[in-house]
Amino acid sequence: MKKTILIALSAVLLVQCNAVKNSNNTQRGAVIGAAGGAVIGGILGNNLGKGGKGATGAILGGVIGGVAGGLIGRKMDKQAREIQEQLPGAQVERVGEGIKLTLNENAIRFNLNESSLTSTAKANLDKLVPVFKDYNDTNIIIYGHTDSSGNDDYNMTLSVKRAESVKNYLIAKGLSGSRFEIVGMGETEPIDTNETKESMANNRRVEFAIIANENMVQQAQQEAQN
Repeated sequence: MKKTILIALSAVLLVQCNAVKNSNNTQRGAVIGAAGGAVIGGILGNNLGKGGKGATGAILGGVIGGVAGGLIGRKMDKQAREIQEQLPGAQVERVGEGIKLTLNENAIRFNLNESSLTSTAKANLDKLVPVFKDYNDTNIIIYGHTDSSGNDDYNMTLSVKRAESVKNYLIAKGLSGSRFEIVGMGETEPIDTNETKESMANNRRVEFAIIANENMVQQAQQEAQN
């Protein structure tokens, strides 16, 4: 894949050559970064998203790149730190220009074969609400995951219902429903073996892909031009 990225990026830079010649340093960074970032983001997104559009693939597939991408990244850095402070047990990863947030079974706990949120799950989601409200120029894709117990169709349906429960709870807490998308992954993207109770518990999780919405992208692009 490295060779593919290098070839694609070289081609893009050649095409952008004339635009770069008559520009200042900031504009050069925007031209090269936007073009290269889009190509690399698309390649990485396609590869990481094969077999299902998981959180990482969704984030990398929407890379803006350039100066604007850097501005978005700084905002995401700040938001990621605040999420980690509010919910220390969560797995918070800065990926590209977005955030991948993984809440395992200890954070978002469901009763066996149920999709309704427990009191533990609600308490942890409550800690995220203020951060999501402060950064209202982001969209959030919620991914539900299950272990391998049960058949494929059942697990897929259950994962959708669990992601839906998380979304509905956050909306009830005052977040705009237009910010959310839900995706059921069923058992298709395990992060552990499913061979022990502990490994199956690791696979029962909810993931968030937090990405810039159109307003954040436009603001970053305008700032990059100044």
